[in-house]
Amino acid sequence: MNWLKTIALAGTIQALAIFPGHAGDNFDAIKAAGVIKIGTEGTYAPFTYHDESGKLVGFDVEIGEAVAERIGVKAEFVQGKWDGLIAGLDATRYDAVINQVGITEERKAKFDFSDPYVASQAALIVREDNSDITAVGDLSGRKAAQSMTSNYGRMAQEAGAQIVATDGFDQSIALVVQGRADATLNDSLSFYDFKKKQPNAPVKIVATVGDASHSGILVRKGDPELVAAINKALEEIKSDGTYKEISEKYFGEDVSE
Repeated sequence: MNWLKTIALAGTIQALAIFPGHAGDNFDAIKAAGVIKIGTEGTYAPFTYHDESGKLVGFDVEIGEAVAERIGVKAEFVQGKWDGLIAGLDATRYDAVINQVGITEERKAKFDFSDPYVASQAALIVREDNSDITAVGDLSGRKAAQSMTSNYGRMAQEAGAQIVATDGFDQSIALVVQGRADATLNDSLSFYDFKKKQPNAPVKIVATVGDASHSGILVRKGDPELVAAINKALEEIKSDGTYKEISEKYFGEDVSE
């Protein structure tokens, strides 16, 4: 029966190679290394992108650096494409993902999230001189500039708007500014980013629609100490003003709620 023992031992060795230690040991390993590895895209402004010098910057990057500092380690960013970013967490390429990952029940079944650190809503955007549209119900019979593949386009259609098809946020805003569309329903964070860069653009938010959607820092299941440390760090940067400073730098607004 020695051959059975040999097979069993080989299986055990293989399992240990695939699953090196318990997930809960990860926080101790992070502290020992002095580094937390963070997965991010690097191509999604203003959250994670490269500036003119090629440096990785952005709202999520600075949030990651601030969280790491409060934990007592340095942030090391590992870049990857969105379609493989979360899978990279499974493959232990990094310890966390900070990339505007929406908190959903489907993702929570497989991963753990920090407390929400950013919120976005559907925003109803019109020209500054428009006083006729103040709520989504006012879109009925009006022209709304929308991407046909977005949830915002569907919302505008359901409100009875005449859809003017666009390629995305920038074109939708341009049509509203030009008067070729009466309004657009779009992401509030995208609007804040736009207004931060172009403060004189004659557009405004007149209403927000529905519940806010939240994003969190994503980690593997079974790391409660890491999640607790991240949550504590997020609480600290919100209470000491660091979060507000980063938020206003990129959006001109506090986007935590």
